[in-house]
Amino acid sequence: MTHLLPLTPLPDEWEATRATLHLYANAVGVIPRAHAVPNDRWWHISLKVRPTGLTTDTMPLPGGGTFQLRMDLRNHEVVLETSSGVRHALSMAAGLTGAEFGDQLVELVAKLGVEGDYAREKYANDEARVYDPAAAAAFFSVLVNIDHNLELHRSALEGPVGPLQIWPHGFDLAFEWFGTRTEKYEEHGETKETPAQLNLGFYPEGRAYFYSNPWPFDLSLTEQALPGPAAWHTEGWEGSILYYDELLAAESPGELLLDYARAVFAAAAPTLSAG
Repeated sequence: MTHLLPLTPLPDEWEATRATLHLYANAVGVIPRAHAVPNDRWWHISLKVRPTGLTTDTMPLPGGGTFQLRMDLRNHEVVLETSSGVRHALSMAAGLTGAEFGDQLVELVAKLGVEGDYAREKYANDEARVYDPAAAAAFFSVLVNIDHNLELHRSALEGPVGPLQIWPHGFDLAFEWFGTRTEKYEEHGETKETPAQLNLGFYPEGRAYFYSNPWPFDLSLTEQALPGPAAWHTEGWEGSILYYDELLAAESPGELLLDYARAVFAAAAPTLSAG
């Protein structure tokens, strides 16, 4: 038996707060980028949705033990915590620019004796930020339920699959499934191979939507029917799209989300498999 959680609208007029969270997530992400155990797919820089907030991977401390950062959207602060109980916090509601916020976060990490070469350009923004605590808390509630419902689909898939994670650079929640087909690509003048893959995610900016990106994209997929208002998308990026407002208008939004995810997977997986 599946236990779908209710899907509710995003807060009204929350774009300014979303943009602030996006920028601050980039600031948080530079810390694991420098200190977390590296992953070839860059999973170490992402945030995970947990009941207490959006968390980084754990990172080692020079004298032993670990630390972690957490974007707490209930208490509206980024919390730095260590395995020994040390705790520091930085308010997200103080209107700090991206540059101020990121640099202050680096200073908190330095208090632990941790120093690194940080990608400060990721948060280099000098505009005062808007942060509505009520909008941030409402967004977190929406995100928790979406994360749970996507996990119902992710956990049922066979084959290699990545974690559900928030990517700081796009501020989207997504995971990857990997096919048995491999593709070649060029990186820094070197030819490499990577599995074909299918992403499924939620993008909250503007008119929010769910998306799925089979890569490489087979144009024959556009001939496959998708449930409800979901559609194939080929302008600007290739994949499929299901707008969140149209999903919420359905009789059973949670069921439609799973139907959409399953339909895209059933259509795309054969095109990403060898043989």
